[in-house]
Amino acid sequence: MGKIKVVSFDLEGTLVTHRFSQAVWYAGIPSLYARRNGIGFEEATAIVESEYEEVGDQRMEWYDIKYWFQRFQLGDYREVLEGHRDSVALYPDAIDALSSLGEDYTLIVTSGSSREFLPYLLAQVAGYFARTFSSVSDYHQLKDRALYATVCREMNVLPSEMVHIGDSWQFDFLAAREAGIDAFHLDRTGEVGHDRSLQSLLQLRARLQNK
Repeated sequence: MGKIKVVSFDLEGTLVTHRFSQAVWYAGIPSLYARRNGIGFEEATAIVESEYEEVGDQRMEWYDIKYWFQRFQLGDYREVLEGHRDSVALYPDAIDALSSLGEDYTLIVTSGSSREFLPYLLAQVAGYFARTFSSVSDYHQLKDRALYATVCREMNVLPSEMVHIGDSWQFDFLAAREAGIDAFHLDRTGEVGHDRSLQSLLQLRARLQNK
């Protein structure tokens, strides 16, 4: 394996909690849908969640807020994002991990979140990253082997010179590994127990130094 030059991070579920997105998708959008259609919040929530399930998280539309606002005829999506910006929360280990790793590696974000969400999700940590990539907005695809290969080309590194860490077994761990990247699965619960699973971002530096 080549010397690691770039450390890539997933964003939601890895550096920041899902709290902001959950507030947008499961509180903000149903509330707006209820107001626009003159129905109660619970009824609106049932309708909205049923529509989410119909699309499913294996399609790009699932992650595209503009698609949902058009589908639900809700107008300007920015109102909902702005209204929940105070819900963004970093995991406690995020800043220390980024500060430490940033001393020796180029740090980037490789996220499945759309560009509309990134200014909010990155507000407290944007300065740590040389580049940010949104699979949905920038490349119109989910995080798969081809996406990670593209990110390597964009960063001008070989797959063996990049590490990726994220909380999704499919989109972060398996997909990156298929591209030849040395990936780690962030499993904060410790339930998976895989030898490439970490329970904290703070464990990553030691694993990289042992290569």
